[in-house]
Amino acid sequence: MPEIKQALMPTPPWRRTDYCGAPRAKDAGREVALWGWVATRRDHGSLIFIDLRDREGIIQLVFNPEHDAAAHAVAEAARAEFYLAVRGRVVRRSEGSVNAELPTGEIEVVVTAAEILNPSLPPPFPLSGAEGAAEEVRLKFRYLDLRRPEMQSNLRRRHQALRGARAYLDAHGFIEVETPILFKATPEGARDYLVPSRVNPGRFYALPQSPQLLKQILMVGGFDRYYQIARCFRDEDLRANRQPEFSQIDIEMTGPRPEDVHEMAEGMMASIYQYAAETEIERPFPRMRYDDAMERYGSDKPDLRFGLEMRNLSAAFAGTQFKVFAETLARGEQIYGLVLPAACQLSRRELDDMAEGLRSRQALGLAWLKIAPDAWQGPIAKFISDQERTRVAEIAAPAAGDTLLMIAGARGKVRPALGDLRLRLGAKFDLIDRAALKFLWVVDFPLFDFSEEEKRLVSVNHPFTAPHPDDIGLLDSEPLKARALAYDMVLNGQEMGGGSIRIHNAELQLRVFELLGIGREEAAVKFGFLLDALGFGAPPHGGIAFGVDRIAMMVCGTDSLRDVMAFPKTQKAVDPMSGAPSEVDPRQLRELSIRVAL
Repeated sequence: MPEIKQALMPTPPWRRTDYCGAPRAKDAGREVALWGWVATRRDHGSLIFIDLRDREGIIQLVFNPEHDAAAHAVAEAARAEFYLAVRGRVVRRSEGSVNAELPTGEIEVVVTAAEILNPSLPPPFPLSGAEGAAEEVRLKFRYLDLRRPEMQSNLRRRHQALRGARAYLDAHGFIEVETPILFKATPEGARDYLVPSRVNPGRFYALPQSPQLLKQILMVGGFDRYYQIARCFRDEDLRANRQPEFSQIDIEMTGPRPEDVHEMAEGMMASIYQYAAETEIERPFPRMRYDDAMERYGSDKPDLRFGLEMRNLSAAFAGTQFKVFAETLARGEQIYGLVLPAACQLSRRELDDMAEGLRSRQALGLAWLKIAPDAWQGPIAKFISDQERTRVAEIAAPAAGDTLLMIAGARGKVRPALGDLRLRLGAKFDLIDRAALKFLWVVDFPLFDFSEEEKRLVSVNHPFTAPHPDDIGLLDSEPLKARALAYDMVLNGQEMGGGSIRIHNAELQLRVFELLGIGREEAAVKFGFLLDALGFGAPPHGGIAFGVDRIAMMVCGTDSLRDVMAFPKTQKAVDPMSGAPSEVDPRQLRELSIRVAL
């Protein structure tokens, strides 16, 4: 390998005139100066070709010793990911050497001067085709992973999405206001990240799970329309698409009805897709009640890109002789099923594996029937009467060759289990229209749920969600039947954002707290500043928050949040690049009056 002569100057030897991805055929004959990384290098003897890459793309460089021997020597020494500065003349490629796959594929740069600004160690994975590299390696060397065109494109589209959101909100009278990162710990559904106060020993700030209370305070303060791109933190067990820190587009309005929030949010989402993907989305979005979503899809974020809707078959099996179904119905539980079309055939082995998975994960059984023209076939077929077949046909309308899949048990367990099975079958048989954008509003959520673990009512959304005006009377008698003025925007089975109309009356807020097991004294300690604010002429208000990372993921068409975040963490909340979280100097702990006990 030739000796590497690296320029030690702190700045490049000449100013850049263009990004690598900018020149086109119209620039032929123009002198350019470029900086970038060596993406590939091809030595053809006397001629050396280098593909130089920066954030805007790739351009082909030609090094010819007859034009400049010193520049050719630099090309001889250069290797993958060396950072170069070059000058040269743009020329058209010869016929037959045009690369139609590159925006710069019609031209190349004949180099007349070159400098190695910084050599590179051999990269631990190839930056083209890095999808095959282990994610842990990509995260450890994130500064290399970020150079990949895919990551550059994703983060740029994320930027464009936020431009679209800001442009829309700015044009519609919303004011961007920043809220504190260091704030009071308030229970909002997940564990807080706590920050010790050095000047107030034994006291802690909490990093915000969301700016929920502060945006309500801003409405009391008269800002009428607020938004911010807010950083949020939740100390919870992580999933593939959950991060301990994330960003959300936080929005609040004075005096809206739910449909006002919907109209505003749809407009913002249309602006996002226009800016980031040059795509028009259909409006208005359809609405679906929470109960209908759970009944038909087993999920409060249904994917509408394919069918396989669930059906409640309990009535079809009234008086059945099949013992399992009869016992289920006797307990007041339900039987749900879905029809898999004849084109989607499952083998007996696949059906048995599916049943075993349900049994081991959710303690539920799977019953199935193959619909033949003259008879139904399957392990339970002999227990199904002609009358039951007729009633099932009326409800689910299975056709010859279809497979009927059924689960029996408590509604709260059966519907999500069958809904998950629906999604897996849709993916397995490629029933999902990957090009579709199926937006949906899910509305009329319940205000409360009952936690079997804690044996008390819990908020479905959060404690500051207003009850439906028609259901306020149910708070004292049947709170589990009360609906919330809450709504979620869903896209292709992903929750994009959620919000609600808030409680703006202090007395009603205290009633809701009491139903949640938060007494007046405790409420005064934890939420006194909010309750006080509500007592000073607080206007009705409501809003919504959208996950920025989720929006970017959908716009970019990737399945992982880590592909649209610059510096994400692993599922163990670790940053492999920096080593965070890490131990700290004992002196810092002493200053904070903290002792670590493991």
